[in-house]
Amino acid sequence: MQLPRFIARRYLFAKKSHNVINIISVISAAGIAVGCAALVIILSIYNGFDKLVRDLNEAHTADVLVTPAQGKVFPFDGRFDFLDDDPRVAAACGVLEERVFVQYGDRNKVVVARGVDSLYAQQTRLRDHLVEGEFTLTFGDLNQVVLGRTVALELGARPAFLQPLVAWFPSRTGKLDLLNPLASLRQVKLHPAGIVTLEQQFDQTYLFMPLAALRELLEYDNEVSGVEIFLTPEGLNRHGIASRDVLASVRDALGDSFVVRDRQQQNSTLYKLLKYEKIAIYLILLFVMLIVSFNIYGSLSMLIIEKRDDIATLRAMGADDALVGQVFVREGWLISLFGITVGVAAGLLVCWLQQRFGLVKMPGNFVVDAYPVVVQPSDILIIVAGVALIGWLISLLTRRLTAAS
Repeated sequence: MQLPRFIARRYLFAKKSHNVINIISVISAAGIAVGCAALVIILSIYNGFDKLVRDLNEAHTADVLVTPAQGKVFPFDGRFDFLDDDPRVAAACGVLEERVFVQYGDRNKVVVARGVDSLYAQQTRLRDHLVEGEFTLTFGDLNQVVLGRTVALELGARPAFLQPLVAWFPSRTGKLDLLNPLASLRQVKLHPAGIVTLEQQFDQTYLFMPLAALRELLEYDNEVSGVEIFLTPEGLNRHGIASRDVLASVRDALGDSFVVRDRQQQNSTLYKLLKYEKIAIYLILLFVMLIVSFNIYGSLSMLIIEKRDDIATLRAMGADDALVGQVFVREGWLISLFGITVGVAAGLLVCWLQQRFGLVKMPGNFVVDAYPVVVQPSDILIIVAGVALIGWLISLLTRRLTAAS
């Protein structure tokens, strides 16, 4: 129906006899514009942090992780040879993980030691997050170690220092000598080769050492605590996660004795938290938009009072209550759409400026200098749809006022 839209458009831009109506209409549109801009900016910044957290997590997480269904370790033997013949597999690396006591000079700390092989050192993206040294675990016959940044700071270790780091672990097979407890401890010496940083928990927890050295310390032969599988692009889906076919083939080959998980399943709590936080942020901001949109109701109420003569004229010409109501519903929705258009445009402009120039800097020492921003088209769609729906519903409330006028 074109008539209600035509009249509503004329009312929107025509000068009212009472200037306060114009002011309230402008305030209504401005409030919606500010709210939409805030939604675009906040969700885009959240997307930036979401991507940053995922990238940092993926830097030390393999595409597929195989762990034993029971027990802590298992032999890395011929059962995994089928991975070498799969073109979707770039590398399969045995990983051994254990909490050990480390000492450097007069400082010591309990850390999680990860024993990895040369394939892991080639495949891991941790090299991109080195702040000092190199991600090399052997130098000739010397065993080397790569430390988390906080671990290195607490121990006072640097790659340039010649003093070795000593890792200690109680013997699993020897008996405890009460007269000389230290005799039951095994040790291995490692030379610091690099320092890596991702996030606080990782930096203060992990160090990486040769798999053979950790096996020697723990008195294992060919055991590992997990097999990390790195895939080629053919083995990944469009989200960059291991495809279902790859997971199914690995599970079928290994049977029920092993648990096979992709990257999201390895960190299911983290990914669920990121998803639910974004939904909560959107709903909270949308509730704020609902409150702001009630300004439209006030503006339309005053406009209906002012246009009583016009309403009477329309009814005299044969217009029913439904048509008259549609005029002011369209008026309210036009105010909403105007505010949405301006707000989304302003939000996108701010996001572009932040991406381009990094205007707002991150406080303190962080992995990025400025607040990260990632604009997703799906976010823009749900923002426009949500705010437009609220504007439409608020406008519908004015139908009772037109019927009573």
